[in-house]
Amino acid sequence: MSDTIPGERATASQTASEFERLRPYLLRVGYSHLGSLGEAEDVVQEAWLRLQGAERDEIRDLRAWLTTVVSRLALDALTSARARRENYVGPWLPEPLVDAGTVSADPAGRVELDESVSMALLIVLESLSPAERSAFLLHDVFGYSFPEVARIVDRTPQATRQLAARARNAVEARRPRYPASEDQQREVIEAFLGATQDGEIAMLLELLDPDVTFRSDGGGLVPAAPKVFTGAEQVVGILTRIFTMLRGSSGAPMRVFRVLINGAPGLLVDAQYGPSVISFTLDQGRITEINSVRNPEKLGTLAGTPVSVAQPTEPTSYETARLFWPASGG
Repeated sequence: MSDTIPGERATASQTASEFERLRPYLLRVGYSHLGSLGEAEDVVQEAWLRLQGAERDEIRDLRAWLTTVVSRLALDALTSARARRENYVGPWLPEPLVDAGTVSADPAGRVELDESVSMALLIVLESLSPAERSAFLLHDVFGYSFPEVARIVDRTPQATRQLAARARNAVEARRPRYPASEDQQREVIEAFLGATQDGEIAMLLELLDPDVTFRSDGGGLVPAAPKVFTGAEQVVGILTRIFTMLRGSSGAPMRVFRVLINGAPGLLVDAQYGPSVISFTLDQGRITEINSVRNPEKLGTLAGTPVSVAQPTEPTSYETARLFWPASGG
């Protein structure tokens, strides 16, 4: 189907049908910019409203027109979000897209999935300026020319080329040199889960890269590690304590589900302090990053899975409070 709908021939129903066909792609554009499915859905809906008020006979290529509108809206939203995130409690992580393997519970079906929305790349993109992020995504991922991107980010083509180059260098510097296949990822994650649950520290050290990074995002709403941990020994220490506390003394079982997170294997852990969506990055067969999203405002894609998102009660033990609960929580 062509993305061009001449205005004199396009009916409202044809335009609506074409928009719905493009929606997963547009959500990918928005989500890759913002790291939030909810915010991406907002900008795509706003693009639809703007389309209703546009002169349709002036739109030669609907896909390109909508990409421009969504990208500009996302860039504005990202600039505002950056200011808000300066006051965010603890590490900020993207909202995960969790697929638990059932059609009704598959939020990833609303978004086109590829490397551009992997958790690993989204985390790297957070280190870029909004303009760098947009220039990289629009040129390197979505295939728009620098003159086209320049009009969206309001820069000259040469400046846009430089923005994309800086972003590309940052992405390449953190890209795994020897990424694992999906089967290898599952194998390593299974070994990690077994070693963590059994407290096998030696095995964990074998599975983790010496410079592994661990992040946990609770957003100040639920218990979460308050800072980024780096180095295998530090990460093993924090993981051992976390899994010991998740098993807890309440008698509530800790349930673990194998899921896809943004299209890659990961874990969904449901325990007494609320659910965690845990994603992994592997390089040369070892885990280089572990990212745990616990903020209930970012777990909307768990709807329809066996796990419900509820506000946990505040921990009572000093050790749990010191490790998990944000400083502002008492």
